Amino acid sequence: MVRSLALASLISIGGWAHATGAPQPPDDDAAALALPGVDSAAAPTHPSASLLVEGAFTEAAQRGAGNADAERLSLDVNDNSRLASTLSFIIGDRLDVDWAGAWNAAQEVNTLKQAFLSWQPQAGLLLDAGRINARQGVAYGYNPTDFFRADALRTVDSLDPNSLRDDRLGTVMLRGEQLWNGGAATALYAPRIPAKPSSAPLSPDFGTTNTEGRWLVSLTQRLTADFSPQWLLFGTDSGMPQAGIDMTALLGSSTVAYLEASIGRSPSLLSQALAQPALAQSLSSLSSLSSLLPPLPYPSSPYPALTPVPQNDSLHTRVSTGFTYSAPNKLSVTVEYEYDGAALGRGGWNALRNGSLEEYGVYRNFVNAQQELPTQQAVFVYASWNDLVIRHLDATAFVRVDLVDRSRLPWSELRYHWSHIDAALRWQDYVGGATTDYGAVPTGQTWQLVLDYYL
Repeated sequence: MVRSLALASLISIGGWAHATGAPQPPDDDAAALALPGVDSAAAPTHPSASLLVEGAFTEAAQRGAGNADAERLSLDVNDNSRLASTLSFIIGDRLDVDWAGAWNAAQEVNTLKQAFLSWQPQAGLLLDAGRINARQGVAYGYNPTDFFRADALRTVDSLDPNSLRDDRLGTVMLRGEQLWNGGAATALYAPRIPAKPSSAPLSPDFGTTNTEGRWLVSLTQRLTADFSPQWLLFGTDSGMPQAGIDMTALLGSSTVAYLEASIGRSPSLLSQALAQPALAQSLSSLSSLSSLLPPLPYPSSPYPALTPVPQNDSLHTRVSTGFTYSAPNKLSVTVEYEYDGAALGRGGWNALRNGSLEEYGVYRNFVNAQQELPTQQAVFVYASWNDLVIRHLDATAFVRVDLVDRSRLPWSELRYHWSHIDAALRWQDYVGGATTDYGAVPTGQTWQLVLDYYL
């Protein structure tokens, strides 16, 4: 994705969940109702390897500053090699090279997504060790139970929620998983690694993903033929435990409903953001990249800075729930409601965006890094239509709406598939007032041409 859009998502300009790609719904009802707690990447399988070479050209309208273009080349490698009958090595790595305005100004970022050993000493028992991208959750646009998503993004090529979950840093951990007929139990521990976060292009950046000890236990059990809830308990060295639940259910023959939720005591997102002065320094350190963007369209503010918020723990609930309807003609529609009780409500959001721009920037930067919602409520509506008009031509479109400030992001894509090549044309726009959730992004309408080659 164009460098300006990546900065918009990472440097306090746009919310993390402002997707620019298309989340894919389950292929069928059986997939939708699969055990939600089982990570198939951990299981030893036959040797497999894949390589994706992706090129992208983007033309973006800058608010009040004309158009800007950028190019990107990405190499994405995944390999699952069997070292012995019960031992496998899984690795996933992505290298991105971005050019914005000049070919002699390339910026490289490498993301070591996974690198771990997986041992299956007996049927149904899996033991893993190394860097693992531990993904949780059944929702599409926002995942309250995806506890290892915080600070895991080194770069953003696409704001597609699937891309954000897959193309991120894993966490160094030990993980054990026991499977049985109709259920699974998982326990993992990620230790603290005494290293500093690093922005070096080729750094594995263990100091970012393992800043403190974290643990997770989960239980999944099929209760009926079409109902398999998952219960989770997550904790850290410094915080209170968080409980979570994931569930899906088949409603009729063509509709799958889902619910993902977490609950626990924690400070509000605003109090966490303002308690971390390093974030303000990070905004200053990234100012050298601001030449890629026009001046932010923020009005000068007559309001004083907010008084620092005490870090008192409160009980916060996060919820993502919705349904997917699949029609016989290959049209699929998903509607999702998202709620983050630790984020700002209408009064707090209006006070922040009409107050100190520095605090507004620190807050936006923090919630982006944590991959949380900046405001409490949002709606996500997505539709896809495979084999539109002709075979191998797929159309997708969605709109995200912030229910607190009414800003929105519409997006659409046409994609054609060959045997080893995909070509896609994307369009998106950010709509809203200058300091709203989506309107703060300094780009308006954006067109992107993407070419994927699969080996």
